[in-house]
Amino acid sequence: MTLADDSVVSAGVTDAVRYEVSDTGVAVITLNRPERLNSWGADISAGVYASFDRAEADENVRAIVLTGSGRGFCAGAHMGSMASLGNSISGDTDVSKIVGERHPRFLTELRKPVVAAINGACVGIGLTHALMCDVRFAAAGAKFATAFPRRGLIAEYGISWILPRLAGWGAAADLLLSGRTFFAEEAAALGLVKEVVAPEDLLDRALEYADDLARNCSPASMAVIKRQLYGDANDAVVDVSARAETLMHDSMVRPDLVEGITAFFEKRPPNFPPLNERLMK
Repeated sequence: MTLADDSVVSAGVTDAVRYEVSDTGVAVITLNRPERLNSWGADISAGVYASFDRAEADENVRAIVLTGSGRGFCAGAHMGSMASLGNSISGDTDVSKIVGERHPRFLTELRKPVVAAINGACVGIGLTHALMCDVRFAAAGAKFATAFPRRGLIAEYGISWILPRLAGWGAAADLLLSGRTFFAEEAAALGLVKEVVAPEDLLDRALEYADDLARNCSPASMAVIKRQLYGDANDAVVDVSARAETLMHDSMVRPDLVEGITAFFEKRPPNFPPLNERLMK
């Protein structure tokens, strides 16, 4: 598997985010401000939104990996100097200037699976974004923290919704109320990450996982399953089951079903078509 480097540089977007696509259809989005541990700011948010929009629109992209360059995944919001922070707090604080125009939950609304490769510090809004990805891998020793109560802040942008669903109520209460630092190994024990791997193997492992999705899973099926996962979270099981029956009927008229069954009996990798807007409606 090879990657074609194509850093996102367009209107409002800088080299703060790198965008690459493998020959198997995996887009790799890399936060690229290693000197500040990829802390989240306007430069990174603009590049991230442009990159995910690009991956969503590209029929050749079937899975997405999100990671960071250097020693950090994303070490929270980039506050700049103490002077600039003081000026913003003393006036009418426009939080969108720091966090961007989209809440991290936008990752759950994408049709394509997003795999996080957490290479280092994953704190605050960086942790929120990581948890909103569908699957997470982490480098051994990577540091995690919510940090909010230690900065005089609250549980931001949906982390109080996603964290209890991943780690359970008690663990979420501990992590959110204490804001303590914990490591990748505890994150795995809590169910926040799928695997902990050696730092030098992290990206390869995440790409291997995403590559398997891109090669062997129906893009249409994954898009519907993502919608079910996040859309069904607050509904009664009776409603979820009834909706699933309709979705199952829809899936049976797509060409993906014939291809999936044929490939199984012929003992070959499936050749699923890309996402088709008409069939997905």
